[in-house]
Formats: sequence, C-alpha cells, structure tokens
Amino acid sequence: MTFSIVARSADGTCWGVAVASKFLAAGAVVPAARAGVGALASQSFLNLRYLPDGLALLAEGVGAQEVVDRLTGPDDLRDSRQLGVVDAAGGSASWTGAECIAWAGSAGGPDHTAQGNCLAGPEVVERMSQAFVASGDATPLARRLLAALAAGDDAGGDRRGRQSAGLLVVTEGGGYAGGNDVLVDLRSDDHPAPVGELARLLDLHDLYFGRPDPADLAPLDGPLAEEVDRLLRALGHDRDELPLDDRLFDWMGWENYEERHVPGSIDAVVLRELRAAATAAADEPLA
Repeated sequence: MTFSIVARSADGTCWGVAVASKFLAAGAVVPAARAGVGALASQSFLNLRYLPDGLALLAEGVGAQEVVDRLTGPDDLRDSRQLGVVDAAGGSASWTGAECIAWAGSAGGPDHTAQGNCLAGPEVVERMSQAFVASGDATPLARRLLAALAAGDDAGGDRRGRQSAGLLVVTEGGGYAGGNDVLVDLRSDDHPAPVGELARLLDLHDLYFGRPDPADLAPLDGPLAEEVDRLLRALGHDRDELPLDDRLFDWMGWENYEERHVPGSIDAVVLRELRAAATAAADEPLA
C-alpha cells in the first residue's frame, strides 16, 4: 500500500527516506533516520517498533541485512511486513513478506533500496532505483530521493491511488541554525498530488533554509551596496542608525531568509528575492 526509498548520499554524510502512499500522513510513520547511523522504512501493516529498534541496531554497527533479519525474525506478523534499511556504510537490504499485497517487492543497490506493496507492478521500484542512480552522486540527497519517488509515482505507484508523501533527510548539524541533525523533514499528509506537493515544499525549503554557495556571494559594497540600500528603503527598512548589513539582516529575518545571511555579503538568492519584493511593493496600488 506504500512505496519508499531509503538511501545514503555517496559521500556518506546524509541518510534519508522518501515515501508515498494511499494512506494518511505516511511520512509520519514510515521513515526513520539518524545521522552517522543509517535509515529505515517500515511499511505494509507496519511495525512501529522496527524504527527505534532498527536505529539502535544500526548505532551498534550492525549491517543492513542483519538488521532486517533481527527485526523480522522474531516477528509473528513478518509475512505481512515490508522493511528497507541502509546502514552507515551504505549497505542496503529489504524484506517483503510473502503475504504483502501484490505487487510487492524491492529493487536497489549500493547506498539505496526501494520497496513497495500494492503497486502497479515491479516497474515502480525498478524505476525508482534507476532514477536514484541516474540523479548522480553530486546531487543533494533530498533531490535524489524526490526524483526516485516521482519516478515511482509516474510508473503507477500505489495502485489504490494517491494521498500522502514524506521526505526525511539527516546529516550532522544539518538542522535550523545547526541545532540538530534534521536537514529536511517535509510531509504532504493529505493531497490529491502528494509527490508534486512535496516537490513544491522542497523548493520552499531550499529557498528559506538553503545554505549559500560561496560562489554566489557578492561583497556588500560599491554600487551593489547602494542598490541594496535603495531596495531596503523602499521596503521600509530605512533606519539610518543601523549599518546596511544589519538592515539587510532585519529584512531577511522578516522574510525567513536568515539562514542565508553571511555578514558583509549578500547571497544571489537573497538579492533576487529582495529585488522582487521591492518591485512588488512599488506596484502595489495606493490605499
């Protein structure tokens, strides 16, 4: 009733899960991941104990296949379960019980495993695996997972229909302001096109919380500083007692772009959004 992909980034710094299903809020119950440890997806009459117990085994250094064996072995309902695991080293393994709703099975390779049940056919997980590999090692893991999920959806996905999707990616210090390891945690819990909605949310996540590429930073001086000053004043950020960089940071915080702030510079994404905001403000009719 669900299809998912569990994966590690090629550089071994990120782990994550993407899932879609004709099930309310599948992203709330299917995935689990821990930075430096690994990731799991439990589905098909899912056993929620697989998630914390599996992470605990992975944290002990147990490999993906042994984690699958040790979780499913003592489970009396294992024939109705499905499980995907990727360990710290990128080893992958999957379990599909004999009583899972057809079509049910998996496809995978180094750093990833895709699995699903009640699917349109084996092409769903096959195309997910192919899309993950084709996305390329240099692509951020969240984007690779989303590409795989979209490929499975396009191949027919859950044959009952669509309802929810979720995306979870972890990396050390990847959370807001480095406060935890959760780099991406997005869900489309009840939507007619959940995978497409998840893509929209990931675009917003990258806009608000993406870290600036050093190549896209420009010094806040000369003509650029004059332009930024003018744009900020047009948006009401005109406190002359504050340095330009402080006024820029105030505006960025107002718009939730503070994760993109680099003192003394401006990110190309922020500059684009600042110009757009000032243009929109200028076009607003007078009250």
